[in-house]
Amino acid sequence: MKSAIRNPQSAISNLPIGIFDSGVGGLTVYRALHERLPNERFVYLGDTARVPYGTKSLATVERYAIENSKFLEAHGIKLLIVACNTASALALPAIREAVNIEVLGVIEPGARAAVQAAGGRAIGIIATEATVQSRAYARAIGAIDSSVTVIERACALFVPLAEEGWVDTEVTRDVATQYLAELANDGLGALVMGCTHYPILRQVIGAVIGDDVPLIDSGEATAQEVEIFLNTKKIAGTPREGLADERKLCDDLDHFYVTDAAERFAKVAERFLGSVPSVLEAVEVWGHDELRTN
Repeated sequence: MKSAIRNPQSAISNLPIGIFDSGVGGLTVYRALHERLPNERFVYLGDTARVPYGTKSLATVERYAIENSKFLEAHGIKLLIVACNTASALALPAIREAVNIEVLGVIEPGARAAVQAAGGRAIGIIATEATVQSRAYARAIGAIDSSVTVIERACALFVPLAEEGWVDTEVTRDVATQYLAELANDGLGALVMGCTHYPILRQVIGAVIGDDVPLIDSGEATAQEVEIFLNTKKIAGTPREGLADERKLCDDLDHFYVTDAAERFAKVAERFLGSVPSVLEAVEVWGHDELRTN
């Protein structure tokens, strides 16, 4: 893996962590990281001008992901988190080749957490159509334990329901039942919420799938692995007196960028996080396509 450490570790430790997503869904990953790592600062990029990624070709997703990654790298981050499941499934190798910092996706941490929770029983994956078709979670789980049965379902309507704030409505419950009723009868040992929007609907999903089935939030699993990584590399943020107690989601120590529709992003952020980003800026990140065509 590439090293993020070009400067002394003491200087690196105080750099922020970069996060990018195709839109607003990655805010659930930001929340998990923020809550677990209160001494860290974050720079978040939501590529809201080009969402959704799930309908795009592999080459296009790679190009978008590389452009986003280089934008964040230029802002002096020590670690890049690819919060978008589609980009994690399709573009991680291209991203890692394009930038000179460590890059972590959300799929492998989610897969590891699911295998551990399931105890050898079947694992369900709910995600967007693109992530399901990529079979990235199935491959990641199979690499850990090839004997585990993986059952995947695309649940596209969960995304707009989450963004509209329809967290506990009859419509959402009906949609969840349509998507998950069969999975509920499959004797699952764990269910992976393989889209960053889905943890917003955790209560409804859990009610349909059953209280005895652990719900795996890939963002939370990623936050755990990021904590281990930072401590292992000795680049964790330096504790400052009183800071951890004073930190709040979307405070002015974190910087948010979007490529379009900043007002809508702020509204959805408030629905997802209970707070509007203190520092939110609209930017352009495209125009430097260095993707190889061979």
